[in-house]
Amino acid sequence: MNLQTDNAQLTDLKRLINFLSPISQESWEKVKSLFIEKALKKGEYFVKAGEYAKEMGFLYEGIIRAFYRNIEGVEYIKHFFVGPTFCGGYSSLVNGVMNQINQEALTDCKILVVNFADFIALYDTCHDVERAARVLAESYYAQKERRELEIVLLNADKRYEIFQREYPGIEQKITQYHIASYLGITPTQLSRIRKKNAGR
Repeated sequence: MNLQTDNAQLTDLKRLINFLSPISQESWEKVKSLFIEKALKKGEYFVKAGEYAKEMGFLYEGIIRAFYRNIEGVEYIKHFFVGPTFCGGYSSLVNGVMNQINQEALTDCKILVVNFADFIALYDTCHDVERAARVLAESYYAQKERRELEIVLLNADKRYEIFQREYPGIEQKITQYHIASYLGITPTQLSRIRKKNAGR
């Protein structure tokens, strides 16, 4: 469904873009005209591994996990998208390569979706939009680097502490399996950490 008028979701989208880097009202009118509303049911995918990503999403309600499976079928969760935030197969979108990371709804989700090719076509005339997109890409890179260092340098207790701080309230909405996968530990190890923390 096309978005013809401002609503709460568009207000959140505009606020997030302006947080990255302010854009003009003229640019905003062009941006918002490109987005359509989409719903994902729990268990549905926003993008799958093996596909070429074409859409970028603004998740404004719900939780999506980004994960991959190795050849043995073991899953590794790289990231949780918790609205309001952007989501999508970024490397695939930017580089035109096959997507490698699945993005699956862990809850029912509501998303505003834009065709990425249409979005980047705005860059020629809307330099403020291009600047906001660059800041978003830089923040993703910094986040990815920080996450990789956490996995290598920090013990499980510290990683769990950071998880709780970065994703407040999410533990009541997703499974212990998903949290353990994100932390790089087993559900049994997670249970022990929780019991230890509860006893403090």
